[in-house]
Amino acid sequence: MTATHKTYDVVIVGGAIYGSSLAWWLTQMPGFDGRILVVERDPTYEFASTSHTNSCIRQQFSNATNIRISQFGAEFIRNFRRFMGDDPDVPELVLQSYGYMYLADTPEFAKTLQESHAVQTSLGAQTRHMTRDQIAAEYPFYNLDDIIAANHNLVDEGYFDGGTMFDWFKRMARRNGVEYIHDEVVGMTLNDAGSAVTAVTLKSGDTIGCGTVVNTSGPRAAATAKMAGIDLPVRPRKRYTFIFDAAHPLDRDLPLTIDPSGVHMRSEGKYYLAGCPPDVDPDVEYDDFGFDHSIWQEKVWPIVATRVPAFEQVKVINEWVGHYAFNTFDQNAVLGAHTKVGNFIFLNGFSGHGLQQSPAMGRGIAELVAYGEYRSLDLAPFGYDRLERQEKFMEKAVI
Repeated sequence: MTATHKTYDVVIVGGAIYGSSLAWWLTQMPGFDGRILVVERDPTYEFASTSHTNSCIRQQFSNATNIRISQFGAEFIRNFRRFMGDDPDVPELVLQSYGYMYLADTPEFAKTLQESHAVQTSLGAQTRHMTRDQIAAEYPFYNLDDIIAANHNLVDEGYFDGGTMFDWFKRMARRNGVEYIHDEVVGMTLNDAGSAVTAVTLKSGDTIGCGTVVNTSGPRAAATAKMAGIDLPVRPRKRYTFIFDAAHPLDRDLPLTIDPSGVHMRSEGKYYLAGCPPDVDPDVEYDDFGFDHSIWQEKVWPIVATRVPAFEQVKVINEWVGHYAFNTFDQNAVLGAHTKVGNFIFLNGFSGHGLQQSPAMGRGIAELVAYGEYRSLDLAPFGYDRLERQEKFMEKAVI
């Protein structure tokens, strides 16, 4: 399938969760009627980070902007059909709010949780700071010998069906006139001043003129930026997920538990999910999905079985590895226009926060493209210029 036109107002490079969120949101911007093209190299999305997500959302960040982003994300999930125009074909999304349980094993980490709790509650989040006795009373299955405190939130925090949200972003964008093509952007042409991208070159050989180009290519974001002569510190990093069955299942939901070791686990229907980064966490190639089977036996299962003794007898029934689009600078998103190539827009580097942040971030970049400014939430702190100033976006609650 080739593009219908030779020029588009907006060319979006990558059609997974961010490309499709942005495409749909652009169709919701009053007064904006530009032609939109989404170029996706693999319309099966088999290897996209979106397809390997654990589909969770949390209010428990330390930075107020990230908290507000997630609050809108929860509102969007709970009112998904309304946002999609009350179309009866659109399913209702359910947010299973069993919450994140951040466990602290040192006074320093407990203090950090208390500080984050104060920020979260000041913005209306229902996070609780819990003592070990309070944790034990409500979740007696934990081994808490080394734990002194925790933060937990049972409101608008947990699991949702991210696959369905992505599917309807894409469906509704197309229904509203966005054009998707199966191709790959392999080059970009800049004007003589180097201040704007004038066209993108496709693998098929076509050249497409563009008013704005938006980088939504996930773990491939650095390669896309390089086509415009831009350095972007976003790299693919492996993250492992395991689904396991327990011989002795718990009598209540397992919150998404963040163990001090870095291993996380939660309920997954009648099963359980666990995951972690590898101890050695290098940048990898875009197509490297090789699985290290020792991670379960040597890292994940010992932690899972120690933290929840009922999980001494478990069986892995599924496992996969996906890629974080990992911002090596500060593990937070890079958004907005480049400081020199002014029509090259970033929507990159979510470092594991991507699915939950996609409603607010997609809306924000749509506002920026349509109106030249953020109108709903001020997302300027995520700007590319912070990389040039070497000023990190401070967020302590990174998983």
